[in-house]
Amino acid sequence: MPIHPDLARRFAPLHAIDPDAADDPVALALLDEYKASLAAPWEPPAVDVRDETVPGPHGDVPVRVYRPSGATGPLPGLVWLHGGAWVAGDLDMPEAHVVAAEIAAAASAVVVSVDYRLASATVKYPVPVDDTCAVWDHVAAGRVAGLDTARVALGGASAGGNIALGATMRLRGAGGAGPAALLLAYPVAHVPLPAPDDALAEVLRQVPEVLRFTQARSLRVLQAYLGRIDDIPVEVSPGHGRLAGLPPTWLGLSEIDTLRPSGDLFADQLRAVGVPVEVYTAAGMLHGHLNLVPRPELPEVRRTLDFLIDGLRAAVGEPVAAEAG
Repeated sequence: MPIHPDLARRFAPLHAIDPDAADDPVALALLDEYKASLAAPWEPPAVDVRDETVPGPHGDVPVRVYRPSGATGPLPGLVWLHGGAWVAGDLDMPEAHVVAAEIAAAASAVVVSVDYRLASATVKYPVPVDDTCAVWDHVAAGRVAGLDTARVALGGASAGGNIALGATMRLRGAGGAGPAALLLAYPVAHVPLPAPDDALAEVLRQVPEVLRFTQARSLRVLQAYLGRIDDIPVEVSPGHGRLAGLPPTWLGLSEIDTLRPSGDLFADQLRAVGVPVEVYTAAGMLHGHLNLVPRPELPEVRRTLDFLIDGLRAAVGEPVAAEAG
């Protein structure tokens, strides 16, 4: 499982960064140079985009709604949540904006991208899950124009995938209308994270520590989100909850990722309880590869997007025509 050579070449200078001093000006400059080196032009597909707000228990939740330009009739939908370790991210990052636009155009679907509240000194779990459930209820009640409420999936990337899973488990427990499918990219499904096997651990050691979810970093972001590192609720560690009855799930994973064992284990757990699951593992990619704009030199970004698009089409595509009676 080699690291993609284009990524390995670009991140080589980051080996000099002490992860405990990642806010040092020199370290920040190196990180900025690395991120800039990964930037690439992107031609937006033909989608109409509008910003809205949804009322929630903690105040309005900003959302960005994507609809294929010129589309008519009720369309299937996806409620999508970006990642960012619960503490970062916004509607403009590629994992939100590019992913939502690409899926909306290619799957002919309405995508609602959620700007859930980020963890901070004053915001902790369950606020992001509350925000997500508020948006889901808004969508399910038919308050998003042109969306077929019977054909809506829920999904997200990394921490967003974790929040999507937590919201799905809450909706199932409440007996309400849940998603028709889950579309997840490299989600946090277990806290603590399962350990990588020897082969993955050896490859991960080639990745600069500042780009990895080490045990120490994982505990820091968990503390920021939950306010503690013990007594973990199943909405934060869904893989330790009851999984029977979850909807069909599509899992797109990064091969060179501390979170991949969690995704692999989660897929096995779903299969064991009869939940249909499809998995795509992006070869040579690091965690968060959907924050890279699709480009020829990194084809796994496009392949992962296509996997999610195909999953949405398969799960909530064309409605089944009623039989003539």
